Amino acid sequence: MPAVKSPAGVLVLLLAAAASGCGGGGSNGGTTTSGGGGKPRSVLVQLQEQSFSGEAGDATLTAQGAKTRVVIDLASFAANAQPAHIHEGTCAHLSFQPAFPLKDVKAGRSTTVVDVPLTALLNGKYAINIHRSAEKMKVYVACGDVTTHSAPAQTFTTADEDD
Repeated sequence: MPAVKSPAGVLVLLLAAAASGCGGGGSNGGTTTSGGGGKPRSVLVQLQEQSFSGEAGDATLTAQGAKTRVVIDLASFAANAQPAHIHEGTCAHLSFQPAFPLKDVKAGRSTTVVDVPLTALLNGKYAINIHRSAEKMKVYVACGDVTTHSAPAQTFTTADEDD
């Protein structure tokens, strides 16, 4: 490497070195960690409050071969166990039937390994949804779209959630 004698030359070399270490790609409001070949190994999904629940947090999806580990961590949560699922669709338009059940969220946390590769979840339209309780499944308290380019989910309440 040739010797650099001017401050401007040093700055150019530093900028070039920094740029060579930067990766491209989008953001999902959290982090995406890629493995070899550019395939995501881990995705952070923001779980946004719904139904004025005050509950929000995130879910980390990590590739484990042909399966995906889903870790839900709510910063604010209910005292009771809360059912959680991965549904087809988006938070704005969820399929009624869950695609993949997740372990109940207890004290704000849940960890489940689902039998689907992370790439399949990212290539489809899926959302993680948390319900008020087993008795109030129609009341959605937090939701996040599963995508490497996710934006905060919309908050909405339907008339039948007031039960």
